[in-house]
Amino acid sequence: MEDNKRTEIGELGEFGLIDRLNQSIKIKNESTFKGIGDDAAVIEAGDHVKVVTTDLLLEGVHFDLAYAPLQHVGFKAVAVNVSDIAAMNAIPKQITVSLALSNRFSVEAVEALYSGINAAAEHYNVDVVGGDTTASRSGLVISITAIGEAKKEELSYRSGAKTNDIICATGDLGGALVGLQILEREKQVFMANPDMKPDLDKYTFVTARQLKPDARMDIIHELRELGVVPTSMLDISDGLASELFHICKASNVGVTIYEDKLPIDKQTFDTAVELGLDPITCVLNGGEDYELLFTIDQKDFEKLEKHADIHFIGHTTKPENGKNLVTKSGTVVELKAQGWKHF
Repeated sequence: MEDNKRTEIGELGEFGLIDRLNQSIKIKNESTFKGIGDDAAVIEAGDHVKVVTTDLLLEGVHFDLAYAPLQHVGFKAVAVNVSDIAAMNAIPKQITVSLALSNRFSVEAVEALYSGINAAAEHYNVDVVGGDTTASRSGLVISITAIGEAKKEELSYRSGAKTNDIICATGDLGGALVGLQILEREKQVFMANPDMKPDLDKYTFVTARQLKPDARMDIIHELRELGVVPTSMLDISDGLASELFHICKASNVGVTIYEDKLPIDKQTFDTAVELGLDPITCVLNGGEDYELLFTIDQKDFEKLEKHADIHFIGHTTKPENGKNLVTKSGTVVELKAQGWKHF
């Protein structure tokens, strides 16, 4: 009998599965400038290019309606797609919205979800131009496709980093993971005793980081104004370390980052300690921050050095030097990527 080997998806992981499926995909149209392998695809459109990305959010996997308001879910669904457009150094223009709904959702519930979608569309100056609706047997499913624009020379890919580029990260990191832990903790308390009121007042920053992240389009517009095109860029959705690994693989470089340069908010730090978590581990491996990670040529440092929300966390190296973290004590340790695993 022929032995048909079964490979579990978990053996490959999300990115291994994508790489495997990509082997069988053939590009047939000259207008397809960039296919699978970056934060968005790139399509020729005359004197500019279109960038296209899509994300799928499933109830029970990506959000929990026990503590996530529908308005926030709608806003976040748009923001995570806009973040992928930002990660290409492009400007979002349109989105389509597809929903799968179970019969437990009322028309008013769908309107609440759309109020968040519309608020995000207004915030990011994008148009909702279409989509689809269908029935679901397993709760709410949201699929959004975002379309952006840029000139070819404005685009930033994961593959453009060079040795001795400066590694930059925006905002602060780890908050979304810590916020999720707080929300899950309070959910368990409520389930054990529905009379207990959730204790969230002192965790507003970290819970907001989880429930309503904001794609960093402000940074993209500022880079435009300053005349800086990152040599490589992506958004931090699966954890800082994981995203650094993507740059290393795509650009064939190594990285060295410094613990004392990693940006973390005080509430994130204090709450991580309260929960018994290592704050630096949260920064390195927490997902869903949707900040930007990018590299710049050293000549552009002076243009950004005074920016209050761009942090210089390290530099790229020759690939044979590996991926390293220099601790506050000066010890060099190998960087590990233990971010979000989908399978």
